Amino acid sequence: MFGRSTWAILALAVLAAALGGWLQHRSRLAHAPDGVPAIAIGAPAPDVILSDTVGGMHRLSDYRGHRVLVNFWASWCGPCLDEMPALDRAATEHPQAIVLGIAMDEPGRVRTFLRAHPVAYPVWLGSLAPPSTSLRLGNTSEVLPYSVLLDRQGRVLASRRGPLDADTLKRWLDPAGPG
Repeated sequence: MFGRSTWAILALAVLAAALGGWLQHRSRLAHAPDGVPAIAIGAPAPDVILSDTVGGMHRLSDYRGHRVLVNFWASWCGPCLDEMPALDRAATEHPQAIVLGIAMDEPGRVRTFLRAHPVAYPVWLGSLAPPSTSLRLGNTSEVLPYSVLLDRQGRVLASRRGPLDADTLKRWLDPAGPG
């Protein structure tokens, strides 16, 4: 049967799992820090101004008139890198929508990564300074990957922490999709 040390290890494992579940639940209830407006479904997204990987400046409002999927990622984020091929396919398969990557990473690392793994959609460099670009667009826990779907008027239709699966991408980018 089980010895005393086996029971202790089992108890610690159950406790760790329970704590992990509680922390995950708590993170879903996260709120924007003081001074950072919370972004709600239906609210207009802030008009962030960011540079691309070669120094050109862009405004999020430049994409008004299009459905826009904003995906926050980093070169060190395994789940982010796993979802990039699906985002790349979705950008090609849904040309009526815009897929926009915002890298929450050091510019040199982003450029190096994209040279080795190019994507068909634009990538901008997010601001890491508080409040970060992802926080300004509703990522209160600042977990990556994080995605926000905007309608043609720049209002938030949906957001999601974690990788997007193929079904969600199709639903979000389809012209008859939400919003």
